Amino acid sequence: MLWLSEVLMQEHDVDSFEALCRKIEERARQGEIFFRIDVRPPFQDTPEDWEDRLEAAFYRVRPR
Repeated sequence: MLWLSEVLMQEHDVDSFEALCRKIEERARQGEIFFRIDVRPPFQDTPEDWEDRLEAAFYRVRPR
């Protein structure tokens, strides 16, 4: 299971919401099956619909 807080702690090069979305997509391609959102991303460019966008990034590329 992929936790958003783990991604934020492990990926020190992520410095924007868009970079976070790309990292979530990358993790989904690597075979993660489940994604849990347990914190709000701390970036200034985090949009109002951030939860929906992160889930979409994960499930759009997840292998079936």
